[in-house]
Amino acid sequence: MSLREKLTAAVKESMLARNAERTSALRMIQAKLKDTDIAARPKGVEQVPDDEILAMLRSMIKSRRDSVALYRQGGREDLAGKEEHEIAVISEFLPQTLEGEALDAAIKEAVAATGATSAKDMGKVVGALKAKHGAALDMGMASAAVKAALAG
Repeated sequence: MSLREKLTAAVKESMLARNAERTSALRMIQAKLKDTDIAARPKGVEQVPDDEILAMLRSMIKSRRDSVALYRQGGREDLAGKEEHEIAVISEFLPQTLEGEALDAAIKEAVAATGATSAKDMGKVVGALKAKHGAALDMGMASAAVKAALAG
């Protein structure tokens, strides 16, 4: 089942359960997906593939995390809570990301495979990680970890 189909099924299920907050968050994802599809049409793409949907979802989460920090700074816990709920709903559609020891092991493997020895080889290592673990990577976290591994 594609991400698009999972999203549609989740909206139907949420509507039947009369869960207004969840339905609202899911519809917001659908609207962003429609915008992404429309933006890709000049390139001859009718519907963006799942990997681009994953990138869109990650970007949505990033912007909401930034909003949560700003709302908390401004003392608006109610709005921060709403954003966190949306983050939780969006996260359901993302694959489990590599973190901690699993990420470190994947980086060691990529460094060994590429023969990387310094920070100059960071691009090769990140490329190898993307090729092998693609959707399971948080690129911000992975890039920082690769940089630290190659520096040390």
